[in-house]
Amino acid sequence: MPKINPCLWFDTQAEEAMTFYAGIFPNSKILNVVRYPEGPMGEPGTVMLVEAELDGQTFSGLNGGPQFPHTEAVSFVIPCADQDEVDHYWERLTDGGQPVQCGWLKDRFGVSWQVTPVELHALLADPKTAEKANAVMLSQVKLDINAIKAAVG
Repeated sequence: MPKINPCLWFDTQAEEAMTFYAGIFPNSKILNVVRYPEGPMGEPGTVMLVEAELDGQTFSGLNGGPQFPHTEAVSFVIPCADQDEVDHYWERLTDGGQPVQCGWLKDRFGVSWQVTPVELHALLADPKTAEKANAVMLSQVKLDINAIKAAVG
């Protein structure tokens, strides 16, 4: 079965971004760096493509120029087992980036992430807790699962 591997378009920061991400996620490494050859595309010898494995998932970063900046239309969800994981990913990914709302953030490269405790999905899916859980979640920037659980009882 083929896997789907995201490719993120950067102006010139693909290697910096992939190295940054590999330093955040466990079991991560840079797999390959491809440089532009002589020709009409890119400055020869500069980084064209960086392939990285981020905790078992292959990602590519492409230096393609400034034409296509990142938007919130695409984000990457990090399902966190507990608040410590939420805190870890939040702190690392907002370093040089910006918090948004409801667990969303933009990192220093403009890539959008959702740092979400896995327990939240069950609370939002349960008709008995969904309304209260949603109200608390909407009031938060970085998600605090303990505050959400306390609000739903």
